[in-house]
Amino acid sequence: MVSYKELGLVNTKEMFAKAIKGGYAIPAFNFNNMEQLQAIIKASVETKSPVILQVSKGARNYANQTLLRYMAEGAVQYAKELGCENPQIVLHLDHGDSFELCKSCVDLGFSSVMIDGSHLPYEENVALTKKVVDYAHQYDVTVEGELGVLAGVEDEVCAEHHTYTNPEEVIDFSTRTGCDSLAISIGTSHGAYKFKPEQCHVDPATGRLVPPPLAFDVLDAVMEKLPGFPIVLHGSSSVPQEYVEMINKYGGNLEAAIGIPEDELRKAAKSAVCKINIDSDSRLAMTAAIRKVFAEKPAEFDPRKYLGPARDEMEKLYKHKILNVLGSNDKL
Repeated sequence: MVSYKELGLVNTKEMFAKAIKGGYAIPAFNFNNMEQLQAIIKASVETKSPVILQVSKGARNYANQTLLRYMAEGAVQYAKELGCENPQIVLHLDHGDSFELCKSCVDLGFSSVMIDGSHLPYEENVALTKKVVDYAHQYDVTVEGELGVLAGVEDEVCAEHHTYTNPEEVIDFSTRTGCDSLAISIGTSHGAYKFKPEQCHVDPATGRLVPPPLAFDVLDAVMEKLPGFPIVLHGSSSVPQEYVEMINKYGGNLEAAIGIPEDELRKAAKSAVCKINIDSDSRLAMTAAIRKVFAEKPAEFDPRKYLGPARDEMEKLYKHKILNVLGSNDKL
């Protein structure tokens, strides 16, 4: 058993309380490798932002659970080395799909876990979430539950259609499970292809597809039922078109990739939404930078020469999200 406190990590409880009171959201950035982690920590330190390091089941398998523990501990020390005296870093399991997986993460030093029972019948979701909460809370690990289903594809998470969260269920769910935060569905979606072209309209000024608006009426209804309760948005990458265009320019084939407009995410961040998940955007930034190097320097084979620029591009993206979308800068 490894306590996250031994690694210098924190859970989300105080972090979320401050975010709700301050009208901003904590960045939850997914990572799979060292370059992503370096970029996240550098961006959070330079902007003085708390941060959540998210690891999916697939990323955990890819990176190795033991290495992840030491990477998280290293991230805390790296932040201090960069000049942050008291880093506020969470290591969070994203979309845990079983009690066993969540328990394993708690035992290995994660400070927060998500149990996603949203695909199950309601009562089964309640029972599974409560089981994880009962275990995690013994070790002061916070738990995120989910109501409603997000469409799209991300690692092992896949759904053809989204189902909005039913505000009438949120009081019962949060009370009976004891979860610390709740992921809801209001129209965000996993992956880089969040909407089909027929769901969008074309902006006459830019010629680009504009997605349908988020269901803020559902968010408002949830906040009315659970005033002050931490709400989470998954699938909130904006899919920056400059990266899509760069990828396509240098040999890629991303057609009709479209994300959530940043104006809508800014609005959400000022509400009870205190955690916003971003994964696809960093994948796009990384891929765009690497493709550019490969196209312009086809003889290059030193990984540092293409992963270095990719890391720099991701750091720039993370800083932009913190400063211009989430508002979590200068909160340390």
